[in-house]
Amino acid sequence: MANAVHVALDERSYDITIADGALKQVGEITRAALGQKTRKLAIISNARVHGFYGRAVEKSLKQAGFATLTHLMGDGERAKSLTSAEKALAFMIANRFERSDAVVALGGGVVGDLAGFVAACYQRGVNYVQIPTTLLAQIDSSVGGKTAVNHKLGKNLIGAFHQPRAVIIDPQTLATLPKRELRAGLYEALKYGVIWDQKLFALLRDKLDEVFALDAGLLIQIIARCCEIKAEVVTADERESGLRRILNFGHTVGHALEAVTAYRRLKHGEAVGYGMQCASMIAEKAGIIPRVDSHAIQSGVDELARFDQVKKLPRIDDLNIQEVIAAMAHDKKVAQGKLPLILPTKVGEVIVRDDIPPTIIRASVRELLK
Repeated sequence: MANAVHVALDERSYDITIADGALKQVGEITRAALGQKTRKLAIISNARVHGFYGRAVEKSLKQAGFATLTHLMGDGERAKSLTSAEKALAFMIANRFERSDAVVALGGGVVGDLAGFVAACYQRGVNYVQIPTTLLAQIDSSVGGKTAVNHKLGKNLIGAFHQPRAVIIDPQTLATLPKRELRAGLYEALKYGVIWDQKLFALLRDKLDEVFALDAGLLIQIIARCCEIKAEVVTADERESGLRRILNFGHTVGHALEAVTAYRRLKHGEAVGYGMQCASMIAEKAGIIPRVDSHAIQSGVDELARFDQVKKLPRIDDLNIQEVIAAMAHDKKVAQGKLPLILPTKVGEVIVRDDIPPTIIRASVRELLK
């Protein structure tokens, strides 16, 4: 079973290949995407992922005529830093990569974001290919060309728009994913349901048993639908000047929670789950969404948290509301002193508002922290 999604961006267009066993086709797909001039590839990964899949990927790439060199970075959001990027760039400089060469990102969202940022910076931009190995990266961060590293004052504040030449997704990689990481990706999938597709929201709500059993057909269906939605949004608004902002649903508060906990306590998807709940509270208090829809979104997040004996998201009741509000003010979406919020009007539709009274925002954050 396989699927393909095309991201139509003129000369920056590319295909997303979604197939069981796609890792075996990495060399063939990469060669078709990069052409014959590319000789050498810098594979950026981390030790865990490379231990599982590095040898197979390198073998496939070499069979396609590429020379490969591998750089292993740290794991987790704290590794998505300027220091890590500098080390990867030094690796490429020391090994004399040329402008016609390329980067391959093998790993989750942290690896993909950093590798894309390195590719955007090296010699003012070289090609790169995404091979995402976590659900969150497969449905979200590997698609759309947003690359970045974090700063202690906020997440993804230093980055560039740099589209990959191909995205290669093999759902079989999810078999080695810890259940917590799988669940973190599902929060992002739930996000797509809230902002765009009520049927996807219902599918995720009703089929959690099959998802956690790693049903290949269902996973490909979910991954492909999320990629289709993101491709449609990115095609309409590549650089986040309008429509693309809706993809940040749940991320304003989510990023703030990650920042105030020093990127140690929460997985990105977990933070987005909390952020979606808070956005629903804000929308309900502001009269933007009916209570039944607001509660459906909040309970959807809770159901994911309770699944597989976890029961709940990591605690946030010990966090300082002032610090969370301050972190929100550093959000990269702030424009002319106003913070636009992506708020649901119902399941399947959101709007962008920058006129919500601070009292409502503060009350909702306080309620969330409790």
